[in-house]
Amino acid sequence: HDQATNEVTGRVPKATQEEMLAAVTSSKKAFVNWSETSVLSRQQIFLRYQQLIKDNLKEIAMLITLEQGKTLADAEGDIFRGLQVVEHACSITSLLLGETLPSITKDMDTYTYRLPLGVCAGIAPFNFPAMIPLWMFPMAMVCGNTYVMKPSERVPGATMLLAKLLQDAGAPDGTLNIIHGQHAAVNFICDHPDIKAISFVGSNQAGEHIYERGSKNGKRVQCNMGAKNHGVVMPDANKENTLNQLVGAAFGAAGQRCMALSTAVLVGEAKQWLPELVERASKLTVNAGDQPGADLGPLISSQAKQRVCDLIQSGVQEGAKLLLDGRNVKVKGYENGYFVGPTVLAGVKPHMKCYTEEIFGPVLVVVEADTLDDAIGIVNENPYGNGTAIFTTNGATARKYTHQVDVGQVGVNVPIPVPLPMFSFTGSRGSFRGDTNFYGKQGIQFYTQVKTITSQWKAEDATLTGPAVVMPMMG
Repeated sequence: HDQATNEVTGRVPKATQEEMLAAVTSSKKAFVNWSETSVLSRQQIFLRYQQLIKDNLKEIAMLITLEQGKTLADAEGDIFRGLQVVEHACSITSLLLGETLPSITKDMDTYTYRLPLGVCAGIAPFNFPAMIPLWMFPMAMVCGNTYVMKPSERVPGATMLLAKLLQDAGAPDGTLNIIHGQHAAVNFICDHPDIKAISFVGSNQAGEHIYERGSKNGKRVQCNMGAKNHGVVMPDANKENTLNQLVGAAFGAAGQRCMALSTAVLVGEAKQWLPELVERASKLTVNAGDQPGADLGPLISSQAKQRVCDLIQSGVQEGAKLLLDGRNVKVKGYENGYFVGPTVLAGVKPHMKCYTEEIFGPVLVVVEADTLDDAIGIVNENPYGNGTAIFTTNGATARKYTHQVDVGQVGVNVPIPVPLPMFSFTGSRGSFRGDTNFYGKQGIQFYTQVKTITSQWKAEDATLTGPAVVMPMMG
């Protein structure tokens, strides 16, 4: 559906059991040759692929905006961050290097190879139709695996186009297969014995299910899940920059980011900045994503809008102050769209439902703290550990926060600290299941297995001797 109009824009075939079986069979068959393809040849395919993504970036972005609702500028950012992972995958000749220790003992050497696992699978969410699939299949395939990809049934188009471009780049038939579906497709991936590893990004409920079911079937599983990301604002922070960063990180993509900065913790005198924060949020433009000047587009569905509105109301009922209410926003010409405008709830306490649950909408909840230690305590008591940020001009304050806060990804004056692909996405605690994260060195580790070889070639075996012509001595 086009979320701005609630009109059907396209259809994809929901995969039958037979079609899903055929996808895995195809990937398993293709793995035999693909895994033996030289690493240089695989690298060349992904070098061509990254160029094709650049050449078709506008078309992919328009498809994302049509199906997902985010603004065109945000859709281009979605693709660009995924493209960076593809570019990183092109470094595979360095990333796949093994280890060696010669002469570990006399005439004996030990060395390791990194080898592909086989058929791997990815299950992607609706909020990043390009970036998150590009976290998955390029890294797996460049390592020599083949892949079964299940995009979100709400936004399948971008993944289909990305698959077509990979085919154009020279990837052999069968190396990437796409299946469409919901629960049955997810359980199929968890259960099929030929699928060796699963990558998932999405909600905690789905992630916990996939991790448990997939692990029980002996698969490697990595699950990036929900979040409640805090932005701690110190009174010595650069006020102008901090307010802009908070507003952009809280309301961009209509808050539908697992790394959205959805909670502001105002420390000490920074509490006085609240009116200006509300004022800046109120000036954002809500419109269909393809309209000029749009800052945020619609939510993904009517159910998502209703859930966001219910959580806003729960905050009001529990005593929070509704300083900016976006529930009744009207967008001319798009009266049937699933729009919610920027919303600010202040005076929020940690026991309130609007704080304990991930809202996944354009809602900023504001918590107050007296000191930095109080702020660190608030963040560490929250079960999630995806991302956090501190805004300050004091180096000692920043260092203390980054060392003491129990969150996997920390920004200092950086509101959405998603690392570039040479590092790994390191969400932690309730935001991640598994032991190896996405992309970077950990991504290579996830999609490969290590084979260790110990060999012995005795020096005396290389010694040339002449033929024995005397009678051998017996006894």
